[in-house]
Amino acid sequence: MSAVSIQVADEADSERIVNLITLAFTSDPTARWLYPDAHDFIKFCPELNRRFGGRAFEHGTAFVAEGYAGAALWLPPEIHPDEEGMVEHIEKTIPASRHEEVVGVFEKMDEFHPEEPHYYLPLIGVDPFSQGRGIGTELMKYSLNQFEQQGMPVYLESSNPENIPFYERLGFAALGQINAGDKAIITPMLRA
Repeated sequence: MSAVSIQVADEADSERIVNLITLAFTSDPTARWLYPDAHDFIKFCPELNRRFGGRAFEHGTAFVAEGYAGAALWLPPEIHPDEEGMVEHIEKTIPASRHEEVVGVFEKMDEFHPEEPHYYLPLIGVDPFSQGRGIGTELMKYSLNQFEQQGMPVYLESSNPENIPFYERLGFAALGQINAGDKAIITPMLRA
């Protein structure tokens, strides 16, 4: 694989990147637990992703691989997802019978966040057409290099158990597990 160029993305790139990340999550167990119907997933997941990681665009912590082949949305210390907007979106797009369960999963995710200042990775994705080319690795290495220079820990939740070995190779350690429904397991992970 040749070197992949990574750059900082801004708000002008946001729609394209949010759509790319949504595409990358089409077979993600947790994303599909949220929106099991394909139509609902395509219709509603982009806005949820924007509310989950979109603040990265304002803070210079949204990174994109050349050709929009992949992207990572990081939130710097003290910057959080738009939790109010997420709850509002969930209430509008997920059946009322599931609201408590879905919000409960996000609350459990919050419980694992480190108390000390840290960078948080709500979303990273690679276009399925470009997967297997090392783009995710390059996005992570680029990001981690930025944060290591500041001496900051980094935190994420793996929404797909298949990705855990990838994150472990990059120095992340699992902190526990969160069950999301009967098929999805979220693994909070920290790299000190």
